[in-house]
Amino acid sequence: WKEPFRLPKSAKMGHTKGYRSGTRYMFARGFRNHGPLALSTYLTNFKVGDIVDIKGNGSIHRGMPHKVYHGKTGTVYNVTAHAVGVVVNKQHRGRVFNKRINVRIEHVHHSKCRQDFLNRVKINEGLKAEAKKNKTQVVTKRLPRQPRAGHFVANITPTELRPVAFQFLQ
Repeated sequence: WKEPFRLPKSAKMGHTKGYRSGTRYMFARGFRNHGPLALSTYLTNFKVGDIVDIKGNGSIHRGMPHKVYHGKTGTVYNVTAHAVGVVVNKQHRGRVFNKRINVRIEHVHHSKCRQDFLNRVKINEGLKAEAKKNKTQVVTKRLPRQPRAGHFVANITPTELRPVAFQFLQ
């Protein structure tokens, strides 16, 4: 009786557990977006209370957030010369923690979610003022896209499609 061949424990395939494991596409720069950053990145003003999106930039290693914060939205609580402090919600085992992280400004962008809300408020206020003037009611709630209205298709002549008869070439 011969014992079956087994690989030694050290020769088995492992699972990478590094600090940046699984970030091959997350921190990669986009197509034709390589090279130095635009100057507008460094000229952006951040104030305490701003809502920002965290997006790690792979070309700048300093002040880069951990991969778990990539794509998260938070609020600025501290501003320094080259970085901002951001309060982010992090879920761990069914609980949500407020995490305070320091991120350089290359990895932070102003969030557009607040601007969409402000635009909607402005439009709704205009609709309410118009309705008050006309003494009518208006619904300002957001609705999902409704089905298209029914209609009749007119002036259509049917065309007949059939394959061309085979003709033998001599």
